[in-house]
Amino acid sequence: MREYHVSMQGCDRAEGTKENPFRTISKAAEAARPGDHVIVHEGEYREWVRPQHGGTSTVSRIVYEAAPGEHVVIKGSEQIRNWEPVEGTVWKTVLPNSFFGDYNPYKEVLSGDWLLYPVAYPVHSGEVYLNGKSFYEAESLEAVKNPLMRTEGENPPWTKHKEPLLHPEDSLFQWYTCSDDEVTEIYANFHGKNPNEELTEINVRKYCFYPDKTGRNYITVRGFEMAQAATTWAPPTADQPGLLGCNWSKGWIIENNRIHDSKCSGISIGKEASTGHNLCTETHRKPGYQYQMEAVFRAKQIGWSKETIGSHVIRNNVIYDCGQNGIVGHMGCIFSEIHDNHIYNIGVKHEYFGHEIAGIKLHAAIDVQIIHNNIHNCTLGTWLDWQAQGTRVSRNLYYANDRDLMIEVTHGPYIFDNNIFASDYNFDNIAQGGLYLNNLCCGTMRREPVLDRSTPYHFPHTTDIAGTALVYSGDDRIYQNVFLGGAPAYTEQSLTGTHDYNGRPTSLEEYIQKVVSLGNGDHDQFDMVQQPAYINGNAYLKGADAFDREKDNYISGMDPKITIVTKEGKTYLSMYVEKEMLEIPTEIYSTEKLGSPRITEALYENPDETPITFDKDYFNNRRGERPVPGPFEKLVPGENTFLVWEE
Repeated sequence: MREYHVSMQGCDRAEGTKENPFRTISKAAEAARPGDHVIVHEGEYREWVRPQHGGTSTVSRIVYEAAPGEHVVIKGSEQIRNWEPVEGTVWKTVLPNSFFGDYNPYKEVLSGDWLLYPVAYPVHSGEVYLNGKSFYEAESLEAVKNPLMRTEGENPPWTKHKEPLLHPEDSLFQWYTCSDDEVTEIYANFHGKNPNEELTEINVRKYCFYPDKTGRNYITVRGFEMAQAATTWAPPTADQPGLLGCNWSKGWIIENNRIHDSKCSGISIGKEASTGHNLCTETHRKPGYQYQMEAVFRAKQIGWSKETIGSHVIRNNVIYDCGQNGIVGHMGCIFSEIHDNHIYNIGVKHEYFGHEIAGIKLHAAIDVQIIHNNIHNCTLGTWLDWQAQGTRVSRNLYYANDRDLMIEVTHGPYIFDNNIFASDYNFDNIAQGGLYLNNLCCGTMRREPVLDRSTPYHFPHTTDIAGTALVYSGDDRIYQNVFLGGAPAYTEQSLTGTHDYNGRPTSLEEYIQKVVSLGNGDHDQFDMVQQPAYINGNAYLKGADAFDREKDNYISGMDPKITIVTKEGKTYLSMYVEKEMLEIPTEIYSTEKLGSPRITEALYENPDETPITFDKDYFNNRRGERPVPGPFEKLVPGENTFLVWEE
């Protein structure tokens, strides 16, 4: 094992020792081998670090770490000091294209599958920053001079439910670019600031820390601030780059970092290009759905398995101000753990819009564990799409999001337990076979079948494909949650509570009897019978409606007056509770009691195949024999205040 040091006062021709450190992290990344440790000392490193080697196991990994107590920043940007005044508060810089090397973000237009808006003008992967604050790209130079202009209407499609989450005055700081074969011009409205006297930066590199080859396994990245990368749109049918990412590898640990201002995605644990790259957009031969299905089978052909890919740990990071995703992944995310991260301001600039935007957006999140994260002020908090089999979302705090969570075209088993869903719009359940246990749901929900897209399911705890199926909706287990009414309905399907399951069978046996009663047949019989609903022990407050066949519940028009307040890095939740709500007949659920979803026939169990007993609450407090509904076991009648997050 060797220890390499990097310092702003170093030299890349040195030995890389503590006494004679390297100048760049990239030099250390060329030298480091399995078991080596790269220690980076205080300073601002403007480079793309691309590890040339990986470790060989969890005990022989390559570690990149900021020196203890020292602030180390890796930036994908450069400071620009040659701005010239143009008109009023508008300035420009003219840069030779050679300045950008082989990647010019101001010629790179965001594009790809499921990127929908804008259509009248391009959005580039470049960005302009004034004292760390990102500007908005304008559609024309005239719009930079007059930043209140807008040609595509007053309400872009993403704002039909909610206005942008950033302050409106932020959008007045705009920039525009044009280029030819020789130079790139960038214009920006600095509103009275002199950009040559301030910290004015533009992002020029696609990544901050990202291997340029796949299969760089067992790397640890710890304690850095990384910012301002010109990342590109990352749908599940394309290469999925991030400001920091693994590039189709196994066994990374990404911890204690501050990640922000990626044009698109912050951390990537996603797909690589050889299994398909925006083929729908490029060819229009087949829909994106079909290419995504093909990508799954192509990945299997190149060795997509637990033994070769995934099993990453992403913990204790702060991720914010990214345009598309805080964390993104398709297939490369399998068997990973994402816990104790603070993720906010994702997708809230609304410069562009597509169907792949969320604080955490994962496809094929097989056995992924998303535990105790704070996700707020995002366009969508978490989106689990396709094959979220064995996925568990537990003890997370969601609030002030346009939507908290979406689960789509998966067949279960998946688990949502002990979460706080405190936004007005809690989740879209476009799936089946889920367990919803002891959650606090303060807003609306939407549930729909998907009868035009058959999607894969797997043999338990593997990537091996067992079959494909439509999503009939239902087959959900909904126990001991607290539902609130009164939130505004965002769609015709929006509701509060569980009454849209009315009329469904309450057991698999009853469901089978209904199918058999239709006589001999095939798939058409199953299309005519609604899947079961397993619902009991829930509390319905403030007008939320209950499932008509629920045996034990509590219904009250009382408003618990739930509030979430953050003070000095501490977030508190307050709520009022009636004594009778604490007396609902409840029980401790376990793997043995929950059965299995009809389609996958897999168990609600841990990734290592051990059973789960759901006997702890949001704070990991032990629950009693008759647990309290919702995520907090220590609720008492009257006022309650809990510290639900602390930096």
